[in-house]
Amino acid sequence: MLKIIFFLLFLTPLCFMSNMYWMVQIMMVFISFIFLVMNNFMNYWSEISYFLGCDMLSYGLILLSLWICSLMLLASESINKYNNYKNLFLLNIVILLLLLILTFSSMSLFMFYLFFESSLIPTLFLILGWGYQPERLQAGVYLLFYTLLVSLPMLIGIFYVMNKIGSMNFYLMNNFMFNHDLLYFCLLCAFLVKMPMFLVHLWLPKAHVEAPVSGSMILAGIMLKLGGYGLLRVIAFLQLMNLKYSFVWISISLVGGVLVSLVCLRQTDLKALIAYSSVAHMGIVLSGLLTMTYWGLSGSYTLMIAHGLCSSGLFCLANVSYERLGSRSMLINKGLLNFMPSMTLWWFLLSSANMAAPPTLNLLGEISLLNSIVSWSWISMIMLSLLSFFSAAYTLYLYSFSQHGKLFSGVYSFSSGKIREYLLMFLHWLPLNLLILKSESFMLWL
Repeated sequence: MLKIIFFLLFLTPLCFMSNMYWMVQIMMVFISFIFLVMNNFMNYWSEISYFLGCDMLSYGLILLSLWICSLMLLASESINKYNNYKNLFLLNIVILLLLLILTFSSMSLFMFYLFFESSLIPTLFLILGWGYQPERLQAGVYLLFYTLLVSLPMLIGIFYVMNKIGSMNFYLMNNFMFNHDLLYFCLLCAFLVKMPMFLVHLWLPKAHVEAPVSGSMILAGIMLKLGGYGLLRVIAFLQLMNLKYSFVWISISLVGGVLVSLVCLRQTDLKALIAYSSVAHMGIVLSGLLTMTYWGLSGSYTLMIAHGLCSSGLFCLANVSYERLGSRSMLINKGLLNFMPSMTLWWFLLSSANMAAPPTLNLLGEISLLNSIVSWSWISMIMLSLLSFFSAAYTLYLYSFSQHGKLFSGVYSFSSGKIREYLLMFLHWLPLNLLILKSESFMLWL
C-alpha cells in the first residue's frame, strides 16, 4: 500500500508546475491501472505495511477512489481553461485522494476514524473554493456540522473499545462481541449521517447543489461510501446490539427512501434531483447492510461501487448541460435531444443504470438487497415495491424532461459535445457494465 501513497505524495509538487494539468490526470489513471494489477482477490488482509493493509472490501473502494479522482480532473476542464486556481485545485484533489486511500486501507479503527474525518476538509475546500453560488458557505457549514457533531461520540466509543480489547485492529476486533447500547449508538450514528440516512440527509442535497462538478463527483462517488464501509467494518463486533435495534434504521431508511423518491419527482434542479436519488439508493444499501445477511452485506457493497460510478456519471452529464446552457433548471434544460443528440445516448445509458437495468452492476446489487430485506421482514415488500416503482419514475422524469420537449428559445447552436466529455461518460459507463462479469469479487468477499 505504501508505494501508492508515495506515488501520490510525489505527485504533489507536480501540481505546482505550469501546464501539468493533464500530466497529473494521466498519472492518476496510470496508478489506477497499477492498482488494478495489484489485485490478488484474497479474503484476508494482504499488502500489509505498518497500519495499512488491503482486503477485498478496501480494494474495490480504493480502486473506485482512484478512478473517480482521475475522472474529476477530466470533468473539470473549465478550471484549467479559465485558470481558476488550477494548481491549488490539483493539490486539493491529490490530497483528498491520498486521505481517501489511507481511510480505506487503514487496518486500525482509530486511524480509519482519523482519515475518515480529515477527508472532509479537502471536500469542504472544493465546495467553498470552486462552488457556484454564494450559498456554498451555508452548504459547507451544513456538511461540517452534521458530520462533526456525530463523529465526536464515535471517538469516545473508539477509546472505550480500545480500553476493553487492547487492540484497534479490525481483524482482531472481530473476535469480540459487545453488548452496550450506548456504544452501539456512538459508533453507528457517525456512519448513518455520512451515508446519509433519511432524517439526517439534509446536508447532502445542499452540498451537491453548491459544489462544482468535481465536488459533486467525489461526494456522490466516494464520500457516501465512507459511511457504508465504516458500517461493514464495525458491524462485526456490534452484532448483538444490531439484532436488537436494526429494525429502527431499516424502517426509517425504507420509508425515507420512498419519501425522498417523491421529493425527486418534483425537483426542478438537475443536480438536486440526482442528489436526492442518491439518498434513496443509500437508504436501500443501509437497510440491506443492517439485515446482516450474507446477501445483504455483499449486495450493499456491490451497490455502493455501482452507485459511485453511476451517480458520478449523471453529475458529469448535468455539468455538460450546465456549461452549455448556463443553468441547471429543468425548465431551461429541455429538448436536449435536438440540441446535443449524441449526448442523449449517454443520458439514456446512465439513467437506465440509475434505475438498475441489466446488465449494470446496480442490478446485481439491488437484487441481492431486495432478497436480503424481504428475507428479513416480509412486510418490507410494501415499501420496497414503492421504492422500485418511484425510482424508475423519477429517473424517467429526469430523462424524458431533459431530452424531449421544445428547445428553450434562448439557446443557440454550438458544439454538441467534446471528445473529452464522451470519454468521461464512457469511463463511467464501461466499468459499470463490465464489472458484472467479474461479480464474484463483489459477492464472495465476505
